[in-house]
Amino acid sequence: MHSLAERGVPLEERPKTNVSGLSDWDAARIFLEVVRCGSFRSAAERLSLSINAVRRRIDDFERQTGTTLFTRDVHGTRLTDEGALVVSAVEQMEAAAFDVLRTSDSTANALSGEVRVAVTEGLGTFWLAPRLVEFQQTYPKILVDLHCAMRSADVSRHEADVAIHLSRPSALDVKLVRLGRMHLMFWASEKYISKHGAPRSAMELIKHRLVLQFADQLAAKQTFESFFPGVPERDLLVMKTNVSSANYWAVANGAGIGVFPSYAIALGGKLIPLEVELNRPLDIWLSYHPGSGRIPRVRHMIDWLIEAFNPARFPWFKEEFVHPHEFKDEYMGEPLTQLFGGFSTEDR
Repeated sequence: MHSLAERGVPLEERPKTNVSGLSDWDAARIFLEVVRCGSFRSAAERLSLSINAVRRRIDDFERQTGTTLFTRDVHGTRLTDEGALVVSAVEQMEAAAFDVLRTSDSTANALSGEVRVAVTEGLGTFWLAPRLVEFQQTYPKILVDLHCAMRSADVSRHEADVAIHLSRPSALDVKLVRLGRMHLMFWASEKYISKHGAPRSAMELIKHRLVLQFADQLAAKQTFESFFPGVPERDLLVMKTNVSSANYWAVANGAGIGVFPSYAIALGGKLIPLEVELNRPLDIWLSYHPGSGRIPRVRHMIDWLIEAFNPARFPWFKEEFVHPHEFKDEYMGEPLTQLFGGFSTEDR
């Protein structure tokens, strides 16, 4: 749908909407989410609200603005011309609100307060959480809010101060740092291999049982279809989950073959890497808003995270693939168990 400006409608002839007296920013925020998601249902899922709650807030917002913002029909939800004008005004309100928050943050005590870090569930659970004690020992007055989820957080919209992604964010007004690369492999437990054997090729995998994690940033469905073209999921999968930890421990206990990063050898579940080439590396990106990066406590967190993924120190994040069996030769730091917070990996 073309905007009024794009269609050449003069400013004085465009519909008038009342946004000067808005008092309910929460309803405006929900309105923006519906516009950005393209539907009430998608916005409700992203906001963790019921679809009826979203509809009620949009009705409230339409009463405040005195205009109809959306039309609803069998084809879905469409933004009206009046609604397009409101989008522009509300986005300016959003930007101004974020500027106020960042200005307030920058005047606070440099090394105290809260830093919100959004990260994928697996990296947050198995890599960052066990090691954040290092950061907190150095900066004891900084509260770290570690939000682990497979939905990518948007730092430009203040969903987090710092976010870590498994694909390059598309937002143009954020700072990006490429941290390293995650190399995915097929794994199975000793229990599973002793009972079913270890496949050595993609063709042999079809005869086995798979346990996979399906989540937004992993593109698991597309990966499955490209690796097993024409094979229905139900013919191979015995379990699928959206949570990395549940996926990991199901495989570690013999439920089936799973896909995990190369560092899975250090997580404590006695998994064995399979010699089946997957070739699905994922680049790890860090994003933050330029304004947030000038806040001292956020800057310290950014610097710590960059070092936490330093490929020169941690070979599992290198550009090139390093086999888990080579970690002992490549890695010269403290025992892996202490890094990952897993169980003892001695005598493996």
